Amino acid sequence: MNITDRNRKILWGRSGNKCAICKHDLVIDATLNNDESIVGEECHIVSGSPNGPRHDPTYPQGQIDSYENLMLLCRIHHKMVDDQSETYTTDILRQMKTNHENWVTEKLNQCNIQEQVKIKRIKSNIPSFLNRLTTGTEILNIVHGCCMSSFTHDELHNQEEVDLVGGFFQVIGDWIDIGSDLGPGDRVSMAFDLSQSIKELEGAGFYVFGAREVQRIEGGVASPSAWPVVILRVIRQSNEEIIYISADDLKQKNVHQQHEDDSE
Repeated sequence: MNITDRNRKILWGRSGNKCAICKHDLVIDATLNNDESIVGEECHIVSGSPNGPRHDPTYPQGQIDSYENLMLLCRIHHKMVDDQSETYTTDILRQMKTNHENWVTEKLNQCNIQEQVKIKRIKSNIPSFLNRLTTGTEILNIVHGCCMSSFTHDELHNQEEVDLVGGFFQVIGDWIDIGSDLGPGDRVSMAFDLSQSIKELEGAGFYVFGAREVQRIEGGVASPSAWPVVILRVIRQSNEEIIYISADDLKQKNVHQQHEDDSE
């Protein structure tokens, strides 16, 4: 089970985009050369792994990724509370989470900020089309650092197709949750496995298309910041929506789009 988009929005919204311990912002502003950097991590209070910090075998597995079992921390304090799990017990972390969210609410009231946290699409950032993805590396490049996902597929005809497409999306969902914690070797293995999955999908008559869209999170106590979203579509090779574009066509399309943007 993965953290749902709904639970993720609630957690970030109620935490005010700040670490529950140090109160530092968890989205670093963009620079002239780079996009924004997300340094916040959604941390489990009770680990779902038997060897993980604060694991409780009696805790319902279906609640591991629930909002109630999550708190928002910076990477430093995430590592601290997990390394020192006997000090930062389940009860202490839950109290820290409650205290932090109360603090965020008080700050909002003090500043008389009425605007709720919301995710907003930016017209210029909406992909005009999705590119066909043929390798695992291409997928990891657009997935890395994303906060949300949008996965869709054509109508499936049998259980074999359900397992194939569902398993593909599940692996990518797991990568979104733990990708920042994987080392270079794990990333190479993940890219290879995804490439194999793409070949299996193509052998079953599907293509994978995708893109990355940078939306914007606004409201709360923090300044508006980037909210990257990965868009993936698994569609049948016979789908009439597929458009074949040559390099020259793509270049002309980009020039036309630039003229439109300049005129607005």
